[in-house]
Amino acid sequence: MRATGDLTVAMKGQRKEDGAVVRKGAPGIGRLALAPLAFVIAATPATLTTASATGALAPRAEQPAAVELTGAGSTFDAPFFSAAFARYHQLHRGVSVSYAAVGSGDGIKDFSAGRVDFGASDVPMTAAEQAGARGGPIVQVPIDLGAVVVSYNLDNTGGLAVPLQLTGPVLARIYLGQITRWDDPAITALNPGDGLPDEPINVVHRSDGSGTTYIFTNYLSSVSPAWAHGPGTSKTIKWPVGFGGKGSTGVAAFLKVLPGSIGYFELSYAEAQNLPYAFVQNRSGAFVPPFAANVAADASMRPELSASSFSIVDEPGTASYPISGYSWALLYARQPNTVTGTTLVNLVDWLTHAGQQVAGANYYVVLPPAIQALAQATLKAVTGPSGNVLLP
Repeated sequence: MRATGDLTVAMKGQRKEDGAVVRKGAPGIGRLALAPLAFVIAATPATLTTASATGALAPRAEQPAAVELTGAGSTFDAPFFSAAFARYHQLHRGVSVSYAAVGSGDGIKDFSAGRVDFGASDVPMTAAEQAGARGGPIVQVPIDLGAVVVSYNLDNTGGLAVPLQLTGPVLARIYLGQITRWDDPAITALNPGDGLPDEPINVVHRSDGSGTTYIFTNYLSSVSPAWAHGPGTSKTIKWPVGFGGKGSTGVAAFLKVLPGSIGYFELSYAEAQNLPYAFVQNRSGAFVPPFAANVAADASMRPELSASSFSIVDEPGTASYPISGYSWALLYARQPNTVTGTTLVNLVDWLTHAGQQVAGANYYVVLPPAIQALAQATLKAVTGPSGNVLLP
């Protein structure tokens, strides 16, 4: 029995706790199909048709959008933004939004240089990054909440009848290059009876500056002293081993074609490409999937959040999925244009409130009420060029 709205699945061998799923040994997971994502997401005015006096339909081009917004950054956010911007354009035909999913690192660069109206990053900008921004002081708004999954390709090397189970320390050793084969005793001990193949592990990671990488390596640092004192936590990592993919789509592309590979990205990419993902052991010792209820359980352990204290990886709780994180919209606190600035804050306010229905339908978790309130309070600090508050 499945409840696909929140991605919870009741399956033989699993038990549900407060709506979340904790795995004790389960069969395969069903998949929902999503269309592949492009690197540039655009919601633009459509061409309309009108009836002529003779009853024939004649094309009539809609007037250009009153406001055109541009953004760049996180690929973690791209599936949500793709659906949400299209929906927002249906509701507000005079607004168009174009978003380039170039990764958090490049998105911060584009935003700081003034090349786009807003940025998006899975890790807030540091004080040093903010000091280098051309547009002055910055506000950072929590925009969505989701899971970073550990995906793998074992289809051509034996396959698995059930989802792979991994612990954080084992995952860190794989990415450190210390575990190099799928039948290593450290992995087989976690997956008894699965017949893991005697094949090499092909590690895949991001090649660009990535907020998703920050969340992933923040988790590894929290569970592995060797990782914390080695590669550490950052958007850009000096990887000990592996192949680099540009963006989440690049990592997913490797996973589709490279036998024996393992990689990480936001849950929507796994669902879109029909890629399996591991159940990861949390602090309570339970192997949990990255379902919405499990991410929500993790986030509930950190109800207080700010742009300077934002990590929610490896939170306690038997149902918590440990590689979870928020992403952030980046706006200038003083907008240079009142009309554009007002349109932008209204868009972000919608994304963090009514637009969360779109997030929930696309494998993200609806922002908790306290985080929605934080988002709105943050937006109320944004002003126009004359100092007028843009969000009533």
